[in-house]
Amino acid sequence: MKKILLTMLMIFACTCIFAQQVKISKSDCSVTVNGKTFPLSGKVKIVESFPDIKVQVVESFPDVEIKLTESSWPCYCEWKVVESFPDVKIQFVNSFPDIKVKFVTSFPKVVNEKK
Repeated sequence: MKKILLTMLMIFACTCIFAQQVKISKSDCSVTVNGKTFPLSGKVKIVESFPDIKVQVVESFPDVEIKLTESSWPCYCEWKVVESFPDVKIQFVNSFPDIKVKFVTSFPKVVNEKK
């Protein structure tokens, strides 16, 4: 009985430690990951490690539709990929993302607002 209870306690503790709290705001196109808010509009640097946000690119059921732009001042849900002075650092992943993104050519928006 003690072993079962100890095992259940360990599973619960690991779940709490590794569970990420993710919130997506439609009003300003931002994401909050574990209490830190990052814009989903602006200058983005693609990194291989230590990202602010982990992103999975999908074709269906995205959380956010993003438009890539070359503009110096990206608007609502638009990204300009840069190498220096980014607003947010992202890492593309195939599993366990913070958000799922679909790239579009027009009308970017937050599709799935998470609270």
